Amino acid sequence: MSHSNGGDRLKSSGRGALSNRSGRFESHSHEDFDDGWSSSKRDEQALRDPGELDDEQTWNELSGRNPTRVQPERSKRIISANDSPDIPFDRSINPYKGCEHGCIYCFARPTHTYLGLSAGLDFETRIFSKPDAARLLRKELAAKSWQPQTIALGANTDPYQPAERSLGITREILEVLDEAHNPVSVVTKSSLVLRDIDLLASMAARRQASVFISITTLDADLARRMEPRAAAPHRRLEVVAALSQAGIPCGVLASPMIPALNDAELESILEAAHEHGATSANYLLLRLPLELKELFEQWLRAHYPRRADHVLSLVRSAHDGGLYRSEFGTRMRGDGAYVQILERRFETALVRIGLARRMVDHDASPFRRPAKDDERRQLALF
Repeated sequence: MSHSNGGDRLKSSGRGALSNRSGRFESHSHEDFDDGWSSSKRDEQALRDPGELDDEQTWNELSGRNPTRVQPERSKRIISANDSPDIPFDRSINPYKGCEHGCIYCFARPTHTYLGLSAGLDFETRIFSKPDAARLLRKELAAKSWQPQTIALGANTDPYQPAERSLGITREILEVLDEAHNPVSVVTKSSLVLRDIDLLASMAARRQASVFISITTLDADLARRMEPRAAAPHRRLEVVAALSQAGIPCGVLASPMIPALNDAELESILEAAHEHGATSANYLLLRLPLELKELFEQWLRAHYPRRADHVLSLVRSAHDGGLYRSEFGTRMRGDGAYVQILERRFETALVRIGLARRMVDHDASPFRRPAKDDERRQLALF
């Protein structure tokens, strides 16, 4: 059951989603709401004025509402495969399910419904980690069937979200990839990636590593509303500069572009990224699959009520009258007049600024199969 009261409190709760409706696979529907009894004036003031908070500081210290829970998940395999023609990679690793960054536009939100959870607040508060990731990766890379190729790290949810600071699963994955000389492409919006600059620089020296930093907006207020627990925009630009100075090829993903909300910033995002050392760039249009349609519209009408109808109208114009189409070829770009103009702006900006659309190709030829766990234990005896 939903409730209209408490909406303003939810807007300042340090979370992205404003509701927690049951997933589409559940036989009973329910929705949690905040009745205000758990909040305090001190918490609300702190959350309204977070200052320089970035992903190095936990929002849970400011408010006991909607605390994050991280629990381990046992997996049989760690490398995922896909055959989508829309994605420039076919092998990926996601160390976590769910993401505490809480980006309201995240296309991965509906995947939480497969776990019997909500794509709303559950997605950003119920995090599942994969502590066996490095062991499984070593086993899969050691198999004769593995053909060395670039692995995308964090294609679904961010590999450097807050839980990684204490768990270090992504770090362990990179250590195995570095040992095996297997290429990796990292996508993140977190400053925590700088912790692993040593491994990434080592791999980049062999043309086996690159990093894409997601920068959706340069507006700190919009970012805090839209990506409440991710690093601030200026911090992400600092990350681009640090990675570039370390010799790690770094690109920027100006994604998603949301009509009439952040699309006017496309050129300025690319310019700022280039000034900080980025060498390539790309963008994607807002995607609203399944439960994300309702979650995004709810957020949009709560935070930007005067703009909501215009934003949604432009989104529909790019998807043949609907808020999303899942067909290959159009699901990430859309079509129509608005999309054509956006693409032309992007291509023109790339040429003017001097950015490439694709990162340099990785070199998989130095690959060497890592020792299996039992072999490593035997070697340790000598």
